[in-house]
Amino acid sequence: MARLSAVSTMTDGDYDYLIKLLALGDSGVGKTTFLYRYTDNKFNPKFITTVGIDFREKRVVYSTNSPNGTAGKTFKVHLQLWDTAGQERFRSLTTAFFRDAMGFLLMFDLTSQQSFLNVRNWMSQLQANAYCENPDIVLIGNKADLPDQREVQEKQAKELADKYG
Repeated sequence: MARLSAVSTMTDGDYDYLIKLLALGDSGVGKTTFLYRYTDNKFNPKFITTVGIDFREKRVVYSTNSPNGTAGKTFKVHLQLWDTAGQERFRSLTTAFFRDAMGFLLMFDLTSQQSFLNVRNWMSQLQANAYCENPDIVLIGNKADLPDQREVQEKQAKELADKYG
């Protein structure tokens, strides 16, 4: 089992791996909020539109354990988290940032069936523009804290995740 922990003492070049992840999804699904929460542990309930693209960073330590439970190797990882605009008018700019992305955070809003249906369009964009042959993709349903407004059921999300592997 692996463990991830935040590191604030690493200097700029002090890491073993650099991993670039690109957040994709419709406007308003919570990409910016998700990334700010992860990098700064802050939540802003106000909707702020990303114009073009934004960039967040986080340093983490990834520790592995051997099968017998003893501590294994530890790696310092520098995460580059690219926050893309979800609007159609920024699509050509967004696809330019697919280069060198090692993985994608494909996001939808659990309170919006349309954003969930649009995941297929984002997946098509990803497949057409990703430079990496088999990028890692994480499907994320945001706004689970609004159960009374939920439109996308867990079963639907699981079926889509299974479809995309």
